[in-house]
Amino acid sequence: MEIVKILICEDDEALSSLIRFKLSRAGYRNCEVAADGKKAKEMIQDNEYDLVITDIHMPYASGLELTTYIREELKRQTPIIILSSEGVENTVLQSFNLGINDFLTKPFSPQELVIRVKKLLGHQ
Repeated sequence: MEIVKILICEDDEALSSLIRFKLSRAGYRNCEVAADGKKAKEMIQDNEYDLVITDIHMPYASGLELTTYIREELKRQTPIIILSSEGVENTVLQSFNLGINDFLTKPFSPQELVIRVKKLLGHQ
């Protein structure tokens, strides 16, 4: 498997650690974490990621704002997975309309996330 760079944008430290651990166990060892939207924007601006996994509700910038930033301002097609405890149809539809590739409602199975990551990156 080629080296893949993944950004996890999640303000819940326990959850970001769990995601990072599960992805590492699946062979994705180059995972970086941003604990808020401001840091995530800086990291995305300064680096090329193969995948962004973002919570929808974060301090300073939401997952939807990050998606708009990646798609509209940076003009990148980086795959994006949104995680949210808010699985309301409007939020899901808005997320896909902004250009995300996948949406997982919390609580979610970490193994399901790994499967979706592999699928998006063409590693299934």
